[in-house]
Amino acid sequence: MTTNNIREAGMSRENWNIGKAAAMAGGLSALALASAATAGEIELFQTKAEAHNTYVALIAEFEAAHPDITVNLVEMPDAGTVLRTRMVRGDLPDIIATDGNNTFADLADAGVLLEVSDTGLASAVQPAYLDMIARLTEVEGNYGLPYTANANTVLYNKEIFEANGWSTPTTWDEFIAVAEASRAAGITPFYHTYLDSWTLMVPWNSLASNIQSADFAAARASGDTTFAEQYPDVADKMLQLLALGHEDNFGAGYDDGNRAFANGESAMLVQGVWAIPAVQSNNPEINIGAFAMPVLNDASQNKLISGVDTLFAISAESDNIDDSKAFIAFMQQPEIATRFINEQKQFSTLNGVFQSDPIFDELKPYFESGRITSFADHYYEAGMNVSTLIQEFLLNGDKEAFLQKLDSEWDAVAQR
Repeated sequence: MTTNNIREAGMSRENWNIGKAAAMAGGLSALALASAATAGEIELFQTKAEAHNTYVALIAEFEAAHPDITVNLVEMPDAGTVLRTRMVRGDLPDIIATDGNNTFADLADAGVLLEVSDTGLASAVQPAYLDMIARLTEVEGNYGLPYTANANTVLYNKEIFEANGWSTPTTWDEFIAVAEASRAAGITPFYHTYLDSWTLMVPWNSLASNIQSADFAAARASGDTTFAEQYPDVADKMLQLLALGHEDNFGAGYDDGNRAFANGESAMLVQGVWAIPAVQSNNPEINIGAFAMPVLNDASQNKLISGVDTLFAISAESDNIDDSKAFIAFMQQPEIATRFINEQKQFSTLNGVFQSDPIFDELKPYFESGRITSFADHYYEAGMNVSTLIQEFLLNGDKEAFLQKLDSEWDAVAQR
């Protein structure tokens, strides 16, 4: 995600700049981060820049209802590096709000997070999402409380589709046919944003999670399979998508794509649901739809890629564990959770909280039927820098070398 409009609550702009510079250098200090260490004052470190305004408003409501508790909101660039640095220093925030990724797994495996199974907070979460994050870690128990889920999608301009008589595709061949019809009509099919290499992971995960075997990561770790064996079709389809982009696929970034799509410069944008608020902020009148990328030609076998977008974890060494639990309990209230997912265009992981925005009508059947799977790259060896490798591959087109590089990188990281 981008890091626009990020601030660190409770700090002056001068101290924020100091903290930002220190973070990017990997040399954070307790002073720069203004860590909360006093009773009744908790530090909430959250990693989603897009959610800044939502957190600010909800924190104000929480503090009004809990006048004895102050919440300091901390948002930093390169959050994963920041958190790992602070873990080494023994200076973790009281609450960490992050996605279900390798950073969370590293913290859980290091034993620095509070086990929350017996707190009562875990009972509010759908078991499937608790299981999803448990599979990321090597330790027994629950060390994170999933709060929202995201989805990899293809956002599309409904007006363009309707004007040209296109239906939303349900198979790969239909998907490519719509893209080619778009190009024939003089409309850019996809506005790729590959200047920001992380955006490559949206199509990559949609493809890989549908094409690879369900046990790929475990089989790769045991040496029973390879990327070279299971990923040729993924690589081929990445090249197909690239060919249906615009004139500067590697010169445009995430913000550029949101703006261009909002302004009608492409029929589709391969991006997650988290991009919808940014697109709408550029053009509040745009009529957006969202569908799961149809990767296979058997429509019944295509799955929606969905994962934990935000989870709450509590530092095991926090001096304010009870206050931290109180804040998370506040966030789990159905009316608060509903407000959060409506503002952030996400899905709730909590029991009884549902997304009703019509933008997501075409995604609901996947949730209802259980045709959901997680992000393939969440189970790769941490530190592989897959997005950079994909970027390099799409620039040079050497598929065989690329797949071999994925295997050699996996092995190199695993041996560290």
